Amino acid sequence: MPKSIQSPGTVLKLFLRGYNLNPTSLARELKLSQATIRLLTLDKTKISIRVALLLAKFFDMKPQYWLDLQNNYDLSLAANDKKLAALLKSVPKAKKPTAAEKAAAKKSGPAKKTAKPKAPAKEGGAEEKAAPKVREKKPAKSVN
Repeated sequence: MPKSIQSPGTVLKLFLRGYNLNPTSLARELKLSQATIRLLTLDKTKISIRVALLLAKFFDMKPQYWLDLQNNYDLSLAANDKKLAALLKSVPKAKKPTAAEKAAAKKSGPAKKTAKPKAPAKEGGAEEKAAPKVREKKPAKSVN
């Protein structure tokens, strides 16, 4: 079993204690909602790039620290996901073509381009109305 990694919320709580802050004061300083900070400390929401930038600026560190914390935590959770593990076992590995296969592909010519699929129609059957045509004004006839 992979080693347990501290969640970003746990680390944020440690920072709050170390700096003698509470979630409300941190939220005020970062101009975030109190709910956002509380959800982060409870690991109910992930650290976004925006939040990582704010935390890094506030605590005088690099945003990569917070993003790495989140990514490592997410990877540790995924490593313990049995459904994902089963899916990963069924995914084949890509095979690089050999030199001979590359040469054969060059001899057969460039691959044919396939037509782009059309965008699906909007749901509900409502199609966009075409913009109304604008009539140009005819120049006034000059009176001589």
